[in-house]
Amino acid sequence: MDALDVARWQFGVTTVYHFLFVPLTIGLSVLVAILQTMWHRTGDEKYLKLTKFYGKLFLINFAMGVVTGIVQEFQFGMNWSDYSRFVGDIFGAPLAIEALVAFFLESTFIGLWIFGWDRLPKRLHLASIWAAAIGSNLSAYFILAANSFMQNPVGYRINPDTGRAELTDFVAVLTNKVAMITFPHTIAGAFLVAGSLLVAVAMWHLVRNRDSADTPAYRFAAKFGSWVTLVSAAAVAITGDIQGKIMTQVQPMKMAAAEGLYTTESPASFSVLTVGSLDGSRELFALKIPHLLSWLGTGDPNGTVQGINDLQAQYAAQYGAGSYTPIIPVTYWSFRFMIGFGMAAAAIALLVLWSQRKGRTPTSKWLLRAGLVMPLLPLAANSFGWIFTEMGRQPWILFGEMLTRDGVSRSVSLTEVLTSFTAFTLIYATLAVVEVKLLLRYAKAGVPDLTPDPDIDDTHDDAERPLAFAY
Repeated sequence: MDALDVARWQFGVTTVYHFLFVPLTIGLSVLVAILQTMWHRTGDEKYLKLTKFYGKLFLINFAMGVVTGIVQEFQFGMNWSDYSRFVGDIFGAPLAIEALVAFFLESTFIGLWIFGWDRLPKRLHLASIWAAAIGSNLSAYFILAANSFMQNPVGYRINPDTGRAELTDFVAVLTNKVAMITFPHTIAGAFLVAGSLLVAVAMWHLVRNRDSADTPAYRFAAKFGSWVTLVSAAAVAITGDIQGKIMTQVQPMKMAAAEGLYTTESPASFSVLTVGSLDGSRELFALKIPHLLSWLGTGDPNGTVQGINDLQAQYAAQYGAGSYTPIIPVTYWSFRFMIGFGMAAAAIALLVLWSQRKGRTPTSKWLLRAGLVMPLLPLAANSFGWIFTEMGRQPWILFGEMLTRDGVSRSVSLTEVLTSFTAFTLIYATLAVVEVKLLLRYAKAGVPDLTPDPDIDDTHDDAERPLAFAY
C-alpha cells in the first residue's frame, strides 16, 4: 500500500458519502417548491403541511451535504496537486462558477425561505424556494461539466512550454456531449431518490395511523411520490440509453468493461451474467441476450462493439506499455447494481399506487417494509452509478491525457494521507449517525399542526418580533 492507494480510497469514500446527500437535496428542493406552489394556488392546508414537513427534511439533508461537500474541492489541492497543476485552468473554472453563482444563489434563497414565513409576501416567499431549487440544479450542472471534462476532454490544448492543459473554448467544456446527457440522467436519478423518500415517510404514517386527520395529506404524498418515482425511473432509463451510446463513442473501454466483453463483436450480445478468468483477460462462462448490446451501444442491433482485449492492444500501441483495463468485476457489477436497485424502487412505487386504487388506504405491513427500504434503493443505484463512472475511467484521471498515478501529490506521504483518511472516515461516520437520527426524528413527528396557538399575542408589530427559525 502506498500514498496513491490511500488517496484513491479517501477520494472514493468521501465522494460516495457526499453523494448520498446530493440527489436528495436536488430532488427535494424542487418537490418542496411544487408542494408550496400547490398550496399557493389552491389554499389547501394539506399542501402547506406537506411543504413544511418535507421542507424540514430537505433542510437537514442540505446542511449535511454542505458540510461533506466542502472537503471535496480541498482534496484536489491536498492529495491531487499534480492533477490540479496540470488541468486546474480548465477544471477549476466550472467549479468556481458553481461556488460563486449556483451555491450562493441556493444558500441565499434558502435563508430567505427559512426565515421568511409570515414575513415575506407569499409570492416572494414562494419565489425564494424556486430560486434555491434552481441553484441546486445549476450546482449539479457545473460540477458535472467539470467531471465530464475528465471523461471526455474538450476545449483545451497542451502548452508544450509549461506542460499544462490550457482552456481554449469554455463553451465547449460546458456543452461537452458527455455533460449534456449526464446532467439529465443525474437529475432524473435525484428525483428517483426524492420521490422514494416521499413515499416511504407517507407510507409509514398511513399504515400506523389510518384514521388520522392528516391521512389525506399522507395519501397525496404517497401518490405524488410514487408518480415522481415512476416518471423518474423512465427518464433514467431513456437518458441512460443515450448515455450508453455516447460512452461507447468516447470511452469504449468502459462499455466493454461494463459488459465483460473481451473480444470485439458484431453483433454484440448483452451479458446477463459473465464469469471471467482471475486475471480478467477472458470469458469463462456467459449468459447473454443476442444483439442487445449492439443496440444499447450503437443504436444498431448489428453494430460493432469493441472488446477489452482489442482496446487494450490499441491503447498500449497509442499511449505506451501498461494496463489500460479497469477492474472488470467492479465495473461489471456496479453497472448491474445501478440498474437493478433503480428498477426495484420503481416496482415498489407501482405497488404503492396499486394499494391506493379506488380511494383505498394501504394497510399491508409487507408493503410498509418495502416502502421503508425504498429510499435506500435509488441511493444505492446512484452510488453504484458513480462508482461505475469513475472506476470505469481508470487508469485515467483525465482520459487520454493523464494517468491517475501521475495526478497524486508527490509531497504527501503515506502517513499523512492515511491520517486524513482515517480522520475523515470517523467524522463522516459520526455525521451519518446525526443525519439518520435527525431524519428519523422529524419524519416520525409527522406533518405540523397549523392550528394557531391561543397563547401567542399577534397584536404587536411584526418588526418587533424576534427573528426565529420557522420550523
